[in-house]
Amino acid sequence: THDLLLVDSSQQTKFERGFKTWCENTSLTIRDRLRLTKYDPLSPYKLAEYLKVKIITPQEITGLSSDAINYLISPQGNDWDAVTIRSNGIDVIVINPSHSERRQANTLMHELAHIIRGHKSVQIVMNDTGVTFRNYDRLQEAEADWLAGALLLPSDVLVHCIYRKYTDEQAAEIFGVSTAVLNFRMNVTGVKKRLSRGQR
Repeated sequence: THDLLLVDSSQQTKFERGFKTWCENTSLTIRDRLRLTKYDPLSPYKLAEYLKVKIITPQEITGLSSDAINYLISPQGNDWDAVTIRSNGIDVIVINPSHSERRQANTLMHELAHIIRGHKSVQIVMNDTGVTFRNYDRLQEAEADWLAGALLLPSDVLVHCIYRKYTDEQAAEIFGVSTAVLNFRMNVTGVKKRLSRGQR
């Protein structure tokens, strides 16, 4: 699950030099191209539209049995968030519609991050035993987690939230994320520490 968009220290050490700065710059560039200010929320749906990425649910997958669909959207099969596949030259994100809106937003941004980074699409394997997903490797997952966090909450947005004196819940509501994601981004970017030292 990518609900928290967490990246541990062992994963971070594998990032290429300048990757985190690139993520911040990419977040600002995308906002500019979508005619947003650097403080505006970035909707994963608007980003998907801009990238020409299609978002569907399991019910819309051709050839998927009703039993498989019912399982994927049931509490028993609720341990997946989304998967990106490539069909006829188009990137398609299959989202779990049973999750909360904030969790879906986090998940979609994670999948879009994979696409932006050019990671190889996951494959869905259907057989008599059910449905399985062939996943990205550990480093690609870590990159997507970090980029997704930067797209949703770049450093400039975090500074903005602090100066506007938003509560965690207010900021999370405005930017469509969980408070856990907000607090994680505040911590890993060091925004609060920099501001407490009078830096910006």
